[in-house]
Amino acid sequence: MPTLLVEDIGLLLHGDAAIEPVRDTTLLIEDGRIAGIGVDHPNPDQVLSAGGLTVMPGLVDGHVHPTFGEWTPAQNSIGWIGNYLQGGTTSMVSAGELHIPGLDFSNLTPELVLSIAITSRHTTGRSRPSGVKVEAGTVLLVPGMTEEHFDRAHREGIKHLKFIFYDWNRLGDGEAQRYVEWAHQRGMTVKMHSGGVSRSGASRVAGRDVAVAVQPDIIGHISGGPIPAPDDDIVGIIADLPSASVEVCSSMNYRATKLVVDELSARGQLHRLTLGTDTPGGTGVIPRGMLRNVCFLASVCGVDPLTAVAAATGQTARAHGLDTGVLVEGAPADLVVLGPITGSTAGDALESFALGDLPGIAAVLVDGVPLVKTRSQQTPPPSRSVHWHGDLRLPAAAAARSAGCC
Repeated sequence: MPTLLVEDIGLLLHGDAAIEPVRDTTLLIEDGRIAGIGVDHPNPDQVLSAGGLTVMPGLVDGHVHPTFGEWTPAQNSIGWIGNYLQGGTTSMVSAGELHIPGLDFSNLTPELVLSIAITSRHTTGRSRPSGVKVEAGTVLLVPGMTEEHFDRAHREGIKHLKFIFYDWNRLGDGEAQRYVEWAHQRGMTVKMHSGGVSRSGASRVAGRDVAVAVQPDIIGHISGGPIPAPDDDIVGIIADLPSASVEVCSSMNYRATKLVVDELSARGQLHRLTLGTDTPGGTGVIPRGMLRNVCFLASVCGVDPLTAVAAATGQTARAHGLDTGVLVEGAPADLVVLGPITGSTAGDALESFALGDLPGIAAVLVDGVPLVKTRSQQTPPPSRSVHWHGDLRLPAAAAARSAGCC
């Protein structure tokens, strides 16, 4: 069982706002999972000296739109998932494979949307592009689906469904509510596109009345993707769906995000906040999008940086049913080593976020495998360096995942 000891950690963040950070500690990884915090090992296979930097869970992007591996026709870009890895993202969740060339949004059928999700689940979702855990294959819910469609999705391992192109003129017939019930019976998560129309122009406006009637698990990009619902609808959604997670994305309306944060804070419900980028799309490809989300929440919206990190990691993972996002014993060793960039007055990553300073990434690990070893290609280097000792050669399976599919 291979072991990795991460030593000289200046600050360790757990990805859970209820757990206090630990200073001057170590992290032991065995067979890709966390075996202990604050412990030693007499003869580890590898040692990572973190140089006094901050260690936190890998970022979990709860809203991406993959198409074919690492190619996105929305921006005609190749390699975007690997670039997001360099920005600290170790897991991502599809909010629907929308950007397939020639996809006719006005003629989406149950068989078509299910086939797209199954294909994506067993290609992009299986290959781990650049080593990132991609939860691909999300069914776009359309009228006319039967319970058998949900059974087939479940048999294929699909875990996520989304309302975006659904015809809300038929809200009163009970079909959308049946979809949510069928999904929950099969342990699936339902997300809803909220606010105005998407880049496609084909989605339907979804505000408080729709969200309250349907009761999804996650309100997608509540503060805009890019256009949010009116302020009163946002407040009503937060108040009237107390068990739903609310998502903020990089395509946000910044003013509306402040409103969302203020409402959640006033209710003591920041644990409901999840994050994503809602990319690739019209907003672009943003490798540092999740880091920028955390910076905006902590430096402009008044969110405690520990809570902002939790929203970007453990809270988003939990809302989507993912086994990641926290650094606790037994959890997958998906983590980022990062810290202030030279020129920042911050002393650690938490202080960087509070100042709105982008931290520099030194290393990124997925399942304990170093995919970024000494510095990110997408951020300036942190002011301190990391050092590795021992055999850095990847096991064959991990090396194949790191290489990606495209």
